[in-house]
Amino acid sequence: MAGRQALITMAALFTAAEASQVMLKSSMRVRGGAEAFRSLSSTSSQASLKFQDAFVNVVHRSTSNKMHSAAAVCGQWPSLRMLPNPKPLRLATGGGRLLSMKGASPSADIKEQPTGSESGSRKHFISNMIQKDIEEGRHNKVVTRFPPEPNGYLHIGHAKSICLNFGVAKDFKGVTNMRFDDTNPVKEDQEYVDSILTDVRWLVSGDEKGPDPWDGNVRHASDYFDVFYDAAVHLIKKGKAYVESLSAEEMREYRGSLTTPGKESPYRDRSVEENLEMFEKMKNGDYEEGQHCLRAKIDMASPNLNMRDPALYRVRKAEHVMTGNKWCIYPMYDFAHCISDALEEITHSLCTLEFEDHRPLYDWVLDELEDSDLITCHPRQTEFSRLNLQYTVLSKRKLIQLVEGKHVAGWSDPRMPTISGVRRRGYTPEALRLFCERVGISKADNNIDMSVLEDCARTTLEDTAARAFAVLQPIKVTITNWPEGKVEMFEADVHPKKDMGKREIPFSGSVYIDSDDFSENPPKGFFRLTPGGSVRLKFAYVITCEEVIKDADGKVVEIKATYNPDTRAGNTPEGMNKVKGIIQWVSTETAVPCEVRVYDRLFTTENPGSGHEDGDFLRDLNENSLQIVKGAVEPSVLKMLDASHIQFERVGYFCQDAEDSKPDALVFNRVVTLRDNWSKQAEAQAPKAAKAEPAAPADRNELEDVVRLDIRVGKIISAEKHPDADALYIEKIDVGDEEGPRTIVSGLANYIPLEEMQGRMCTVLCNLKPAKMRGVESAGMVLCGSDNENGKVQLLEPPAGAKIGERVTVEGYDEPTPDPVLKSKTQQKVWPRVAEDLKTDAEGRAVYKGKPLLTSAGGLSCADLKDVPIS
Repeated sequence: MAGRQALITMAALFTAAEASQVMLKSSMRVRGGAEAFRSLSSTSSQASLKFQDAFVNVVHRSTSNKMHSAAAVCGQWPSLRMLPNPKPLRLATGGGRLLSMKGASPSADIKEQPTGSESGSRKHFISNMIQKDIEEGRHNKVVTRFPPEPNGYLHIGHAKSICLNFGVAKDFKGVTNMRFDDTNPVKEDQEYVDSILTDVRWLVSGDEKGPDPWDGNVRHASDYFDVFYDAAVHLIKKGKAYVESLSAEEMREYRGSLTTPGKESPYRDRSVEENLEMFEKMKNGDYEEGQHCLRAKIDMASPNLNMRDPALYRVRKAEHVMTGNKWCIYPMYDFAHCISDALEEITHSLCTLEFEDHRPLYDWVLDELEDSDLITCHPRQTEFSRLNLQYTVLSKRKLIQLVEGKHVAGWSDPRMPTISGVRRRGYTPEALRLFCERVGISKADNNIDMSVLEDCARTTLEDTAARAFAVLQPIKVTITNWPEGKVEMFEADVHPKKDMGKREIPFSGSVYIDSDDFSENPPKGFFRLTPGGSVRLKFAYVITCEEVIKDADGKVVEIKATYNPDTRAGNTPEGMNKVKGIIQWVSTETAVPCEVRVYDRLFTTENPGSGHEDGDFLRDLNENSLQIVKGAVEPSVLKMLDASHIQFERVGYFCQDAEDSKPDALVFNRVVTLRDNWSKQAEAQAPKAAKAEPAAPADRNELEDVVRLDIRVGKIISAEKHPDADALYIEKIDVGDEEGPRTIVSGLANYIPLEEMQGRMCTVLCNLKPAKMRGVESAGMVLCGSDNENGKVQLLEPPAGAKIGERVTVEGYDEPTPDPVLKSKTQQKVWPRVAEDLKTDAEGRAVYKGKPLLTSAGGLSCADLKDVPIS
């Protein structure tokens, strides 16, 4: 009946004539709505389009009470492409909405926006805006631009802007201009120009020496200096600009503040003739720097300080790299930028949010130039949030401090957040593009955890990096019962899942193992080599430690061991206990020596400097951000040097250092660890909360279901939209598994913005039977409060201090003893029975039969959803 009512509601949106053509059967439910879709498709095109659009939205709302059912509905959407014309309308990949050109009929092929996988971009408010502009006929070609200042190296924050500008242009079959804002000759340098072009080429094209991804030649604001000058003269002639003779300090005083209006300059009413004469003298170099400037005449009482007669030109007697000594005056950024956009016929000028207050000035300048013959279009400026990244700094001033203070080895130091730095470290352009895609585009402030970027590197390298053995801190192991002089070859896959060929690993009676894989006093759970203990050398044999040899300082320098010849290549002979530990190794006779640079995060805190009164971010530098070790790798690595990346098994992902590595002196940089170690360190350092003492258990019949559930505290490491279902997110969630984050698919895309997902703490039901959600296997369920009446869904969140991976308990009930997986028919009934009594109370706290759900740090809750079911 809910489906029938929903369809009736939609029909009410149409005119009476249109609605009368819609056949609605009382027995119809939402998931069977395809029949109504067919019926309506034979009616007027306008009614059909309205109905289809509304139908998709109602499907979302009607399934909000069960997150997993959204996927089932999404899976049926392709069957809704049922228009009578031979070219069926295609569902757009973003937002589940049908997009059409203005005035199109059902027989016309509807324009479909490309998916993120096709273009490196995602559907967001800017792409929606551009789509609407195209549909309404405002533009027949999309033109964007990337306009950096050549006064420093690009950093990861710029990567977001690059991916957005080039991405949306590609999405809509447009172009992107590459333009340098070279209006300040004092701070510009050819080194910066070269590095910026290399970075953009690498990030967009995938190859720093590849084809230029921008349209035509590289452009410069200096190409338009003559036009800027003419524009300034035009404003003077209109009485919209004047030459200012106040000093910089006096101009600041006259400007006023956010709470007090400014005062008009005594020079504001100079005549047009005097202003033209003085402005020409400024151009000719007759005045000294700071003596005069040109200002717009707008409104000194404007609440927007940028509109209080802003400066347009200043005297700057400096040689310009492009124009030489032709000019003694240079335009201000706000003046030059908008005119440059107009001259290049940019359709969408995309800027970060700090330029939002500058947009009125952008529009004012172009509006005042409309009556000239200098420009022919008025671009649209739109702002999006800038990227903030934890455990680093993106301020150009702070980056300069790091370089000039010798805290790092230059702009391309692999610990730096510059694009050249992360490229040298070994991050791929695919990893940065994936990162920008996961971060998303919005106007909301964001502070992205470094682990999101690191996980993108792992994701892109997992399927492409060759595998090899490496020992970073070698200890020699002599196998005493190995036949003297014998060398045995073991064959292994270059990649365990991809067909990348085979590699041969020589084995002899003397090998290196990593010092971390041996312990004389092993902690609990240590399954590697110990005195008298055994361990398996991967692909080879099981060895047993018989003797430990130390130097005069007590440091272990050699281990004497024996091997079991019956354990070759993973075999465990009958009667022998299976050895749990497996470690990597290299033969001492054929090992290739190398230098390994183990890079880590540059700072020890999420927001460097925030914990100090003076804000000194340098006090939070990580003294262990670089450790250089002398290691050894298997000889097959010499054949892999043309490969871009190698996973040293059990260690991490590595690449050759682009500047220092040589064929006879290999240097490897660690790109990223195999798992996120920082979150575990943070958990270990956090104070442990006292655990609540459970009350006496109730009747066991009532307890069986709830204690069989494996509900844990989780952290969302990353989230991205499902490529085939607009209502779904694909999330990587850390729930404390040794194997790393789980892949979980949830139907939250219509309720929580993508940029708000990364880094969020959540609650996960971990022992449901894994299920495929539109082709992606989901290994759990994210628990949420769901207000079906108002279409609102919120994460069920643990309190601050809750530890990732800890199990959630219910007050008054036994400790959880969960089934490994609820997979039998009987087991699959456990969760639905519990869900009937799981909700938030009047305070928004999660309760089961009135008893609170608890972590070591307190109870679970939704932000503001009260008395709603949890599912």
